Amino acid sequence: MPIWFNKSITIEGLRSISLGTMADYIGIELTEIGEDYIKGRMPVDHRTRQPYGLLHGGASVALAETLGSIASAYIIDQSKYFCVGLEINANHIRGAKQGYVYGTATPLHIGNSTHVWEIKIHDENEKLVCASRLTVAILKKSEP
Repeated sequence: MPIWFNKSITIEGLRSISLGTMADYIGIELTEIGEDYIKGRMPVDHRTRQPYGLLHGGASVALAETLGSIASAYIIDQSKYFCVGLEINANHIRGAKQGYVYGTATPLHIGNSTHVWEIKIHDENEKLVCASRLTVAILKKSEP
């Protein structure tokens, strides 16, 4: 059973919320939404590499936080709540020099006040590049 608040959620609808953001600037693309996961990809290029030519760890974290945050935003009733990142960690397992990396966000915990996401990022050979965990706070909107 899908975890999404809006059952008619589409990948095209998700893509539109990233326009003009950092995710858009560094080339993050949302690629798939399942019953309980969101997938995306990011290029390993001049925008996302560090000086040694490897994928920058911060870019991996940006991909992880983008996927987990968007997932949280679509689990909640956005007319009553909003969500913000509370904590993120990342273990950088292996470097990537070119092509794309692919991230998958899956929930570890979906509560009323927090969500916890596991985001695994793989290279084009399906080798693990980064394992991340994101905690998101769910906050009630102030009444006008």
